Amino acid sequence: MPKKIDFSQIQVMGILNLTPDSFYDGNRYLQEKNMLKRVEEMLNEGADIIDIGAFSSRPGAGFVSYEEERKRLIPRLQQIVRKFPQAVISIDTYRHQIAEESIEKGASIINDISAGNLDDKMFETIARLQVPYIMMHMQGTPENMQKNPQYKNIVKEIIAFFEKKIEELAQLNFNKIIIDPGFGFGKTLKQNYELLAHLEDFNQLNFPVLAGMSRKSMLYKLFKSKPADMLSATSSVNTVALLHGAKILRVHDVKEAVEVVKIVNTLKEFI
Repeated sequence: MPKKIDFSQIQVMGILNLTPDSFYDGNRYLQEKNMLKRVEEMLNEGADIIDIGAFSSRPGAGFVSYEEERKRLIPRLQQIVRKFPQAVISIDTYRHQIAEESIEKGASIINDISAGNLDDKMFETIARLQVPYIMMHMQGTPENMQKNPQYKNIVKEIIAFFEKKIEELAQLNFNKIIIDPGFGFGKTLKQNYELLAHLEDFNQLNFPVLAGMSRKSMLYKLFKSKPADMLSATSSVNTVALLHGAKILRVHDVKEAVEVVKIVNTLKEFI
């Protein structure tokens, strides 16, 4: 039975990459011992959700077959569910078969970087499963999304994108939606910051908004640095996102994100 989550409260989603080629922590959690230790750490630090991905969606990432994604993901999902039965688990996948099997095996949320664009059976599957569905905006695919992305008005165009997707899902009697504007997915450096500056505009869609900026290129390219050095920058943009109405932070560093949430929640008592 998928677990219920209160999205009226700010949630911290800890990232668990089961991939050899993630931009930040590739190959780190492929062994069972390391994976379970990391999940335990994130839960102890205050993670509300564990988001598990078995393919890299970094810019230029190579294709991963269904068979390979399933082989990486499903056995490890089962190990996590056995070890941490109360954990709320999200599955980062765009494939409807992976989504369905993951929910059967104990996951509670599906996180789709393509908002159904990479699998035309995803929406009907999600509508049948009736579990929270994170749909992200991405211009293009991970292979080509950073090759000269262009918008006339990035905020209006992405809101229109979501309005269309929301209507498609409404036709299937589904409304358990979470909005992810897709920082770093088909956006230039400046476009990412324009999106962040206007993040509160997405609240007009009346669904929770997820912000996923943890250690991304919008940070390390700005500082001409590397992902490993972007912890304080990540906390800074996460604070801005929460002040602009985000309800979920998707992060590599749970402890620091929980601290950001506590500060923002305390501050909001006086706003």
